[in-house]
Amino acid sequence: MSRWIADWNPEDEAFWQREGERIARRNLIWSILAENIGFSVWLMWSVVATRLPKVGFDYTTDQLFLLVALPGLVGAFMRFPYTFAVPRFGGRNWTVVSALLLMIPTTALALLVTRPATPFWWMALAASTAGLGGGNFASSMANISFFYPDKKKGLALGLNAAGGNIGVSSVQLLTPMAIGIGGLHLQNAGLMWMPLIALAAIGAFAFMNNLKVARSNFRDQVTVAKRKHTWVMAWLYIGTFGSFVGYSAAFPLLLKTQFPDASTTLAFVGPLVGSIARPLGGMLADRFGGARMTFWNFVAMGCATMGVVYFVGAGSLPGFLGTFGLLFVTTGIGNGSTFRMIPVIFRAEALKDAGPDGTEAALARARRESAAVLGLTSAIGALGGYFIPRAFGASIRATHGPTTALAFFVAFYCTCVAITWWYYLRTSWFVGRAPSLAAANV
Repeated sequence: MSRWIADWNPEDEAFWQREGERIARRNLIWSILAENIGFSVWLMWSVVATRLPKVGFDYTTDQLFLLVALPGLVGAFMRFPYTFAVPRFGGRNWTVVSALLLMIPTTALALLVTRPATPFWWMALAASTAGLGGGNFASSMANISFFYPDKKKGLALGLNAAGGNIGVSSVQLLTPMAIGIGGLHLQNAGLMWMPLIALAAIGAFAFMNNLKVARSNFRDQVTVAKRKHTWVMAWLYIGTFGSFVGYSAAFPLLLKTQFPDASTTLAFVGPLVGSIARPLGGMLADRFGGARMTFWNFVAMGCATMGVVYFVGAGSLPGFLGTFGLLFVTTGIGNGSTFRMIPVIFRAEALKDAGPDGTEAALARARRESAAVLGLTSAIGALGGYFIPRAFGASIRATHGPTTALAFFVAFYCTCVAITWWYYLRTSWFVGRAPSLAAANV
C-alpha cells in the first residue's frame, strides 16, 4: 500500500474539480491532525517545567527556562531533515514515521518526572527529544504545498499551519487538567498523547497519499540555499513564527515569575488566538499582498511588545495579558502573510527567465523550490523557540525582570520592518530590478 499518485496537476482546473480537490482536502485533514499532535508534544515541557518544583525537583529558574527552550532548539534542527524527507520517502509515508517517533519524548517524560532525584542533564536530554514534535511542521507544510494550486496555497497552508499551531494551546489547556486528576501526576503530560499519536499514524497510513511529482534529490533541494530570497524570508519568519513558538514556550513560566498569584491555565489563550489568526493572515495577504501585510504587521508587533514592557513595569496583570494577547495575534497574522509570500516569490522568479516553451518546467521548479524553502525557513524560524525562552531566562537572572529581553525583541522587529520594505516594497527596487515580483503582488 504505497499509495503513490503518479499524475498530479492541481493547476489544471478540470483535474482539480474532478478529483484533485477531494484528494487534497483528505490529505490536508490528516496532515493537520498529525501536525497538531506534533506541536502538542513539542510544547508539553512549557507546562511541565512550571510544576517540577512542586513535586520535589530542585532546579533554578534559569534551568527551568532551559528545559522549556531545548525542545525549540532541537525542533529547529530537526526541521532540516524533515523537509528533505518528504521528496525522498513521500508525504504519507513520512507522516506515519514522524507520528510514531513522538512516542520517544512522551515515554521519556512519563518515566523521568516521577523521579525527583533525576540529574538535570537527564531531564534536559528528555526535554530535547520533544524537539521531534517540532520537526513535523516542516514536512507537513512542504507536503501540503504540492497538493494545492498556487491560487489556493495561502488558505491551505494557513489552515494546515493553524491546525498544527492550535496544538500549542491544546497542550497548555488540557495538560494541567490531565496532570491534576487525583493530585499532581506529571507523567500524565506524556501518557495522554499516546493514543492520539497512534490514531494519527493509523489515519495517515490509511488515508493519505504520496505524490511522485514531489520527488526530487537532495541536490535539487539544497539549491534554494543559493537563492537570496530564501534567507530574506527566513529572517522574516524568525520574527513571526519564531516569536509565536518562543512566546508560547516561555509564556507560562514568564507569567508565573512576574505574577506569582496568576494562574498559568490562562497561558493557553495566547497561542490559541495566534493560531486562529494565522489563516486570517494568509487571506489578508491574498487580498492586499503579503509584503504589505507583513510590513505593517511587524510595526504592530513592535508596538505590542513596547506595551508589554510598560505593563510589566507597572505590575498590571490585565494590561500584561491584553498586550501579550495582541502580540500573539500579530505573530499569527505574520505567520500567514510570510508563508503566503514564499510561493508567490519563487513562482515569479522562475517565470521571469522562462520562455514561452518553458512555462510548465518553470512552474514545476517553482513548486519544488517553494516546498524546500517553506521547510528551510520554518526550520530557521523555529530557533525562536530556543532563543526567546533563553533570553527571558538570562534577562531575569541579570536584571530580575524581562524588560531587557523585550527591548531586544523590539529592535529585532525594527530590522524586519526595514528588510520587508527594502526587498519587497520599494518602488525603485521593483522598477529597477524585479518587475516580476511587483506584477505578482508579493
